[in-house]
Amino acid sequence: MDFKKQKPIYQQIADSLCERIVCGELPAEERMPSVRDVAVQLGVNPNTVMRTFEYLQQAEIIYNKRGVGYFVSADAADRILALHRKEFMEEDLPAFVQKMKLLGLSFDDIRKYE
Repeated sequence: MDFKKQKPIYQQIADSLCERIVCGELPAEERMPSVRDVAVQLGVNPNTVMRTFEYLQQAEIIYNKRGVGYFVSADAADRILALHRKEFMEEDLPAFVQKMKLLGLSFDDIRKYE
């Protein structure tokens, strides 16, 4: 995985795991790869992966079965899409609209790219 400086590594790992969940590679109610396995695969500290798993657990995307491991929540894909929509509406869209205004573009101008 090629990490970017703009975003913390644990969030980039979370984004990658979320993409795998939404694409069905990690189906609902299936066991997640272990913290250690993810850390080895990505070449990061297990504490970083643990932080990722805690973040995903707080967002109710995964849950922990004590002594067994982490599992994908039944509604994980819906939760992920809702989080991404919220992030887009609050962060990406305002910047996009501001750039459109700066360039003198209207929504009609961009409709041809749909």
